[in-house]
Amino acid sequence: MLTVLWLRGLIRLRSGRLLGATAGIAVAVALLAALGSFLSASEATMTERSIQRVAVDWQVQVEPGADAAVVLNTVTADPAVARALPVGFGTATGLHSTVDGATLSTGSARILGLPTDYTSLAPTQIRHLTGSRDGVLVTQQTAANLHIAPGEAFTIERQDLPPVTLTVAGIVDLPKADSLFQSIGAPRGAQPTATPDSVVLLPAEHWHALFDPLAVSHPDQARTQIHVQTHHDLPADPAAAYNQISGAARHLEATLAGGGLVGDNLGAVLGAARADALYAHVLFLFLGVPAAVLATVLTATVTGSGADRRRSEQALLRIRGADTAHLLRLAMIEAAAVGVAGSLLGIGAALLLGEFAFGSGGFGATPTAVVGWTVAAAAIGIGIALATVFLPARRDLLTPAGVRGAARWMRWGLDYWLLAGAAAVWLATRRTGYQLVLAPEGVPQISVSYWAFAAPALLWLGSALLYWRLTTVLLRSGRPLLTRLLRPLTGTLSGTGAALLSRQYRMIARAVVLLALTIAFACSTAVFNATYQQQAEADAQLTNGADVTVTEPPSAAVPASATTTIEQVPGVRSVEPLQHRFAYVGADLQDLYGIRPATVGSNLRLSDAYFSGGTARQLVDRLAHHPDDILVSQETVNDFQLRLGDTLRLRLVDAGSGQQITVPFHYAGVVKEFPTAPKDSFLVANADYIATRTGSPAVGAFLITTNGTPVGVVADRVRSALGPGPTVTDIQSTRSVVGSSLTAVDLSGLTRVELGFAILLATAATGLQLLLGFSERRRLFALTSLLGARSRLLASLVWAEIAVTVLTATVLGAALGWVLSELLVAVLTGVFDPPPTNLAVPWGYLGIVALAAVGATVAAGARAVQAARRPALDVLRDL
Repeated sequence: MLTVLWLRGLIRLRSGRLLGATAGIAVAVALLAALGSFLSASEATMTERSIQRVAVDWQVQVEPGADAAVVLNTVTADPAVARALPVGFGTATGLHSTVDGATLSTGSARILGLPTDYTSLAPTQIRHLTGSRDGVLVTQQTAANLHIAPGEAFTIERQDLPPVTLTVAGIVDLPKADSLFQSIGAPRGAQPTATPDSVVLLPAEHWHALFDPLAVSHPDQARTQIHVQTHHDLPADPAAAYNQISGAARHLEATLAGGGLVGDNLGAVLGAARADALYAHVLFLFLGVPAAVLATVLTATVTGSGADRRRSEQALLRIRGADTAHLLRLAMIEAAAVGVAGSLLGIGAALLLGEFAFGSGGFGATPTAVVGWTVAAAAIGIGIALATVFLPARRDLLTPAGVRGAARWMRWGLDYWLLAGAAAVWLATRRTGYQLVLAPEGVPQISVSYWAFAAPALLWLGSALLYWRLTTVLLRSGRPLLTRLLRPLTGTLSGTGAALLSRQYRMIARAVVLLALTIAFACSTAVFNATYQQQAEADAQLTNGADVTVTEPPSAAVPASATTTIEQVPGVRSVEPLQHRFAYVGADLQDLYGIRPATVGSNLRLSDAYFSGGTARQLVDRLAHHPDDILVSQETVNDFQLRLGDTLRLRLVDAGSGQQITVPFHYAGVVKEFPTAPKDSFLVANADYIATRTGSPAVGAFLITTNGTPVGVVADRVRSALGPGPTVTDIQSTRSVVGSSLTAVDLSGLTRVELGFAILLATAATGLQLLLGFSERRRLFALTSLLGARSRLLASLVWAEIAVTVLTATVLGAALGWVLSELLVAVLTGVFDPPPTNLAVPWGYLGIVALAAVGATVAAGARAVQAARRPALDVLRDL
């Protein structure tokens, strides 16, 4: 009976406190369930996109002396294999064609023999350009080298066998040539095999007729591979999928017993995705957990605001015969009710959020993942209720009142020690050059360096305690300063207002710390997400080169004047031609890019972070004023011990003779990144100087900036204008595949969830916290009114307290938010490629947060003023 009366009394008289605690738990549960489901959906998307990126899952190389038919049967019988087809790999000593009486030749060429249904097994392996899809097909570069088109003839040279003349049926491109021509079974860490310049595709029966005789005399020049499509019933987690598919590949290789080696293309792609999945876990911890902790603290604040009243109620129940066990049972029931209600409300909110924001209540995750995260979030919600409702009640019952409240941490300087620890950890990690995600090549398991979490965690805790100390010192020892600050708002009651603030220092300090931490969370989360999106765009720009990029075949001799044709395409704002050559630095072959210094800076987005030894503008100007200057990679500087001004002699191909010539340059600076350039060593120089010394102004790529027209539309128009010769790519398609698959998943979904909850937390931390504080001081305001204070003066006291609380919290929170943003971006540096030169600040979003907080503050103040104007006797009677 007592339990029922207790619950009824709570609902009738303490409904505000119960609703506040329930709402706090609901926010934490909704956030964890939403972020967890989104995380699971992101991992599933990573796995799915990794599978889609692979043209052939496995390439099984038939070993010399093994029977290809036996190997094919063994592969087909493997339970992981869905389909397998044999592919012939032959080597021709050369290709020849005759054009206008002149003979054109290539070096060694690869000749593939494909079954008729090969494209159904690997639909993305071959991209048809022109002519027939069947018969003798040559790659785009081969056709350009031999100047042949569909219907024209060319000759294949085979070692110690007569040449064979074939007729071209169609021209194709091989988008996955790197994996198609990989060196299967090469030692780990070996240099990748270069993609052949000349490739011919033949029907399988035609290939066997040409290369079966060669397999007898020169078996190394006629090999067979089994191309495999595996069953894709893999786990959604990339790490688990990697373990399963790589284990199956090793099992097949063991089954073949030396008859074949497995090139695991799918495992290699999943191996990269598993590191990105772990980065997603890191982002969840860095960005999601602080919000859940803030929601927990908010809940504890709500329940803690009624601590004095709870102790009075416990005393009354003891007078009526309740013992400690009974009181603990009542507290447990209250905690369970709040926890269950908050968890159910939070789960419902997460499902609605997923449905409205993502079109799926589970954020696209599998039902199993959604259920798992929902149960985990609900369990955490109930745990929060126990920690914030039951444990404080238990402490009040079992701990003598005189023992409470001893702030030993302030005497020990715990806040200073925590901040010093954060700085020490940060400096230690920076000096050791740590890696956040450890994914050793070839190791099935990867891990996170959780040591990196110590610095932000210590900073959070240390800042919270420091802010409590500063606020306490200001309120308790700074009464003269407070009196002067409050005089414009309270007039003659400024001294009284300062005394009231000083008396309520604990409550105000609690409000300041919670609000400051909430502002810091909103700022740091928003800045990190904006910086992430900024760098994802920069990564796509670097990879693609510009909004739209036209890449010419290596053998094409297209001059820079061809920009006029592209500039006339509707939607094009500017075109920047870019030379692409290859140069020998000693024995090292590197990419060489020739630029126009006068226009490259205005047409391309060149960041100062791409260069070292000067800004982007300064180094580009050096190439303009000194045409023989050159920018090189840091690796080249180290390898050849270069100093500024040193002469660097490169070997380039002379267009007239076709032979290598030596061209002198002078080392002028370091280039770390450049549009379309590879991640490793490359060179950047003046295009006019390169053209003069080599006798060729040929352009390798045209980098196009659009005028706002959708890049996909402009890319299609450029393709129509230029024909099938050059390759046209756009940043929109590049953005979805470059960098990490975490970038491809698009962090905007996670951003919407986190930033939405940040606004909610900021609103609750201001409005709810202030309302609770004023509610607890109704008696004080009533007594002040009885002593003669007018309602206008009481209102001024309310607004004065709000001003002190909000302004102090805003300054402290903004400072912590800035430091946390810098720290998060630095700690999560592995997520960014390239690293940012500056943080991106989303002022629009921060303005929305500020408006929400101000609105909640005004509403709380108005409600407090209204309550303060109630007749004092009515207030005292209710209390």
